[in-house]
Amino acid sequence: MNIRYSLLTSALLLLAACASAPTATPTNTTTTTSSIATDTRGVPGITSGQLEPDYWIRRQAQSEAVVLDKAAITAQNMRLQQTDDSVHDIEALPGTLDRDQVKQWISDLSQRPDNLRYDDKGRQIPAKTMDALVNDLRLDAIPATQPTRYGMVTQRADLRTFPTNLRVFSRAGDTDIDRFQESALFPGTPVVIAHESRDRKWWFVVSRLYAAWIEKRHVAEGSKQAVFDYTRKTPYVVVTGASARTVYTPEQPEVSDLQLEMGVRVPLLTAWPADQPVNGQHPYTSHVIELPVRDKDGSLRFSPALLPRTADVSADYLPLNRANLLRQGFKFLGERYGWGHDYNARDCSGFVSEVYRSFGVQLPRNTSDQSVSPALNRIAFDASDSAERRQAAMRELQVGDLIYIPGHVMMVVGHDNGMPYVIHDTNGGAWRGSDGKLVSGKLNGVSVTPLTPLMFNDHQTYVDRITNIQRIRP
Repeated sequence: MNIRYSLLTSALLLLAACASAPTATPTNTTTTTSSIATDTRGVPGITSGQLEPDYWIRRQAQSEAVVLDKAAITAQNMRLQQTDDSVHDIEALPGTLDRDQVKQWISDLSQRPDNLRYDDKGRQIPAKTMDALVNDLRLDAIPATQPTRYGMVTQRADLRTFPTNLRVFSRAGDTDIDRFQESALFPGTPVVIAHESRDRKWWFVVSRLYAAWIEKRHVAEGSKQAVFDYTRKTPYVVVTGASARTVYTPEQPEVSDLQLEMGVRVPLLTAWPADQPVNGQHPYTSHVIELPVRDKDGSLRFSPALLPRTADVSADYLPLNRANLLRQGFKFLGERYGWGHDYNARDCSGFVSEVYRSFGVQLPRNTSDQSVSPALNRIAFDASDSAERRQAAMRELQVGDLIYIPGHVMMVVGHDNGMPYVIHDTNGGAWRGSDGKLVSGKLNGVSVTPLTPLMFNDHQTYVDRITNIQRIRP
């Protein structure tokens, strides 16, 4: 299918890697040619107004109507746990782990690359360096059985393919996507500690959504009960901004200026005495929260911290409605793309996961798992699907729908002039110039773009390449 619109001849090529008919809404509202013209310095089909969530909220009938209530979200999350193989129920693991299970977890991830890799100076990674990384896995030291150990992440921390901070890239000079970067975990995330690297500085951990290597200094080891009791404490606040930071304190550096991401839930210490300072500061201008801390011996303890009342947080997960979906997604607009949560940012699947997490909705980590998850309302496509079926699906897209092409996911924000638009975190970007040729560029961040005219390559549109649409709906 090769769709052309007289009002939009340009098409974007977004090569990110990372994931029922609508209600009566004004999706076909007449839009003048001038209002859809480019006025954002180079990205076609986008006006400045379209970079505001209210622009899209106004185009939705009943934008505040709840899409999924708390009970439905809880049921969906349980369905995810029960039916999705990419999700680990770490709380239900047996009291001991056997060698085969641990070795399988590590071997599934830490595979020696088949292709050449380069460092950030463009130099080829020597074979002996790769040999050393494989050796550092210490697979021969995995015991036949071991007690199941639990821990909790104490600050935002990278998850790595191998126990190393060495950054490696597919091509010399292309240093945006570190092929050893897998994801990130945030404060308060429970993990199972499954293995230790040869240098004793890294643990292989299994979280609910990912299993990878993490620096030990970011994880505090504690009892299973202490770890999971923390996750259930009430009352709590949920971070609803792109991020929030605790108050700086020299008295407790472990909880000072700590970054908390969208959707992170932290307990409130509501019984804290009003006349008692928290880390040297009166608490009346802040929320007193409780955070996990790694003690000097590596053990888990909890510490009070202050979160400013100006922080974008909520007393509970937000109501899941179209208006809130748009508001939450646009809070990341313009953030730099970060493969595997690199650059203190996030990638395409991380972006949509954190938007939905602010409503309490849990999604698999990667696009490959999100796109086929049996826990969601999946609309599948394959190469045999007609152009008519794909075009019909484009007309029926709803705000919050997740659209997947190989290696990428986009979230629908609405329709304008009959075309669907999406917000997505992409490291790519290209479009056709007035001469019809593909012009290369780099959006390289959270961007709003039209969907229907997007080109996957010089011959296929994005619509041609759609594999699945996941609809977070009843």
